[in-house]
Amino acid sequence: MVDPRILVPATELAAKNTVSFPKESSAYREARNALLAEEIELRRHIERVAELRRALPPGGEIPQNYEVEGEAGPTTFDQLFGDKQTLAVYSFMFPPQRPRPCPVCTSLLSAWDGTARNLRERIALVVFARSPIDRLLDFKRERGWVNLQLYSDITGDYTRNYVSAEDEDYPGLNIFTRRDGTIRHFWGGEMGGSMADPGQDPRGAPDIDPLWTILDLTPEGRGTDWYPKLEYTTPPLMKIEMSESAVPISAGSS
Repeated sequence: MVDPRILVPATELAAKNTVSFPKESSAYREARNALLAEEIELRRHIERVAELRRALPPGGEIPQNYEVEGEAGPTTFDQLFGDKQTLAVYSFMFPPQRPRPCPVCTSLLSAWDGTARNLRERIALVVFARSPIDRLLDFKRERGWVNLQLYSDITGDYTRNYVSAEDEDYPGLNIFTRRDGTIRHFWGGEMGGSMADPGQDPRGAPDIDPLWTILDLTPEGRGTDWYPKLEYTTPPLMKIEMSESAVPISAGSS
């Protein structure tokens, strides 16, 4: 871990800040520099937590080589690593009984679709859901996702082991490693609803959705009565042309 003795105090670093903006008041600059010191401390704490995460002892070996179905057909969990040693699996709230997928999950995955090519340079990344693969691929085309790899958890065994023992409609992010041919669970999000602070929705730390991270930088913040939607009344800046075979997912889709 980083030796705190070699770090310059955050307040000292903030005091050296020479940034200013047109017509700002002295009160603003004083408050902003105080905030800057806290932001430096936050950055350092995020790194300390990341170091603790990286230093976790080996997790449990996966109990079975899960069978899933992707765009190219059935495959097994070990094949999802490709040539990488680390695999990230996001569990998408889109079970067969749900007419439309979770808008919050969809917002997150839309952002991830844009950076998935970058992530694949370092790790393997896949998305699991309980709906049949054809339904998942229809929605992928509807959203214009091109970089995410979606898989149907056919049996639900993975979901019951790593997301919800009752196979309930929950999201989840789990990281797995493959070392010397052995696949182990490395880390999974564990901040459930019972750990949410008053007035806040359940969330992990750091937040994996850039939507909320950007809103945290604004005076309005995240708000308490707004969530992302699957459709908006305002048109997109650029229309995504769906392939002829893609149709919007409806309640009657299977």
